[in-house]
Order: sequence, then C-alpha cells, then structure tokens
Amino acid sequence: MLHIQDIAEKDVNRLIMPHENTPSPAPGQCATPEHCTTRLELFQRVSELDNRVSTDALTGLWNRAHFDHVIEKELDRSLRHKQPLSLILFDIDHFKRINDEFGHQAGDKVLREIALLANSAIRSSDALFRWGGEEFAVLAPSTGHRGAVQLAESLRGSVASHRFPVDGSLTVSLGVAEHADSESADSWFRRADGMLYAAKRNGRNAVHADARGNSDLWAASHGRAALHLVWQEAYECGEPAIDGEHRELFRLANELIDAFLAGGEEFAGVVRAYDSLLAHIAAHFANEEALLAQRGYAGLDAHRRAHAGLLGRARDLRSTVASGGAGLGGMIEFLAGDVVARHLFKTDRDFFPLFGGGPQRVAERGK
Repeated sequence: MLHIQDIAEKDVNRLIMPHENTPSPAPGQCATPEHCTTRLELFQRVSELDNRVSTDALTGLWNRAHFDHVIEKELDRSLRHKQPLSLILFDIDHFKRINDEFGHQAGDKVLREIALLANSAIRSSDALFRWGGEEFAVLAPSTGHRGAVQLAESLRGSVASHRFPVDGSLTVSLGVAEHADSESADSWFRRADGMLYAAKRNGRNAVHADARGNSDLWAASHGRAALHLVWQEAYECGEPAIDGEHRELFRLANELIDAFLAGGEEFAGVVRAYDSLLAHIAAHFANEEALLAQRGYAGLDAHRRAHAGLLGRARDLRSTVASGGAGLGGMIEFLAGDVVARHLFKTDRDFFPLFGGGPQRVAERGK
C-alpha cells in the first residue's frame, strides 16, 4: 500500500518549485521565506491527512491499513538485526451480546475503553492496532514468544480486573506468535490467529501461544552469539562518553546472556552478571543526564523519568528473583530487551541530533 507520506516530499517540492531562472536551493533549504512557509503548511496538511488514513476513527488506534504498511519494515529490521518480533492478537469475549443487549453505542464505548486499557498495558516500543470489529493486534519488537506471553497476560489481566459501565466485567482472549524463520507476514498472522481461536475454544479469558520463533531458531543454529546484541555505528549519538558507555552496556548485556545460557537456571553466576550490568546502567544514566543538561536538552525531564522508571523496575525485579518469585529468564528479557535494546533504540534517539549522531552520521562517513 502506498501511503501519503511516501509521496509527500516530491509532491511538496513540485508545488513550491522556484522559477526556472532562480538558482536551485541546497537540499533541505527553501528558495525564499515564502517557499519555506508554503512547504511547512503543505507538510502539515499531508501529515494530518496521512494520520487520518492510518488511524481508526472510533478508537484512535492505528488501523489495519497502517499495519500492512509497517509490517514488512518491522520484519526486515528483525531479520537484519536478529532481534525477535512477536505478534499478539486479541478480541473481546462475547462482544456480540453487548451489541445485542445494550446497543451499538454501548459497544462502541466498550471498544474505546478496551483501546485505552490496552495502550496502558503495553510498552512504549510496542504498536497497537485495531484490526477490525472487536479484534486488535499488538506488534512487540525485540520480544520473543516468552516475553510476548507475559505482555499478553498483563493485557488480559488489565481487562479482566476492570469494571466497565456496560455489563460490569469483560474479558479478552489472546493469541501469541513470534515470527519464525523466513515465513511471510500472512503465514505469521495465521499462526497468531490460530492461537487466538485456540484460546476461544478452551474457555476464553486466556492466552495461547505458539512456542516457536526466531529467537529459539537462532540459538539452536548458531549458539550464544545469535542472541547477542550487536553494536553498529548507526547507534552512535556522536558524544564519545555516551557512545562508550552504550557500547559497554552491550558488552555487559552479552555477558549476562552468556551467563544465563551457560548456567541455565543456576542463580549465582547470572545474578553477578545482572548486578554488574545494573551498576553500569545506573552510572550511565547519571552521566548521560549530566551531559544532556549541559546541552540544554528540552526533553531532559521526561528522559530522567524514563531512567528512574527503568532503574526502579530493574531493582524490583532483582529482589523478586532473589526471593524466588520470578525466573531468571524474565530478568534477562527486561535488561537486554527493555533497558538496552528498546530504550537505546527508541528513547535515546530523540537526543541524537544534539551531537550529530545516528544514521545520518554514518552516511556522511561513507562519502
């Protein structure tokens, strides 16, 4: 599907092209202030229109068309970087009864409320879509099928414990599938859909998962190195101190993965590696915040809150594991996935322009 945003650049440039005798502006610049104003207004209109086309009018979530637009890019990123990608499908149990007994307006209100609950239950790196009717989809990057099951259970519990104005309590059924091998997006979706219907057949208000995925395939075929986080130049922000600490995060996260794979559920070695990574993360967050403050970073307060939240969750998880209340695999999933992969790949990229880093920096080096 061709999105409006895919053709916006060339069309806007065509509409505001200067007179043929006017010297051509440099890339990214405007011929005159009037052209700049026109260009900005056109991009804003195009962005608004694309947002309308990509979102579901009732719930405000991304729609099925946008899912189709992004899925191939997400699959390509997953395979290139060897980061797992999982899909969660869920729908509302006995939703037809709500429409039949209370009317479609009540049903629409339930759909909007489910959308709000699901948005609160998923992580900032995940993408939530309304697939159609009472069915929804979640794309969970850097997440294997085990982590996706935990995410799905969190979502299921949030809905089950919520009191709805219509009919009190409602439940959802969920199906989970991690992308495996080189299967097509359609085949992957069918596996997740099969798990959803298995949850329906087995009593509803449940999570069913296909226990296959690339994370296991890579581990079986290539050993430990397949699960390692791999540093690339595109991850550099351009500030040597921050980049050095980020590379050390990768090294310590990989040591944690190795300790887990070597010792299985043996506690002491994994926890030592966890504690080393956790100590480095705490020091890195403090150093990074100080450097961002020096540069006057506008998003510093939000960045500090994100750091504090991650550290709090990491320390709570450490205590839970020590008391036997959680598995070591969950500890690794959190640090290697949430803290290193998703926080660095997503949140940190917002400040990269301060230091001239990111993909553009790599492109310039190759010239």
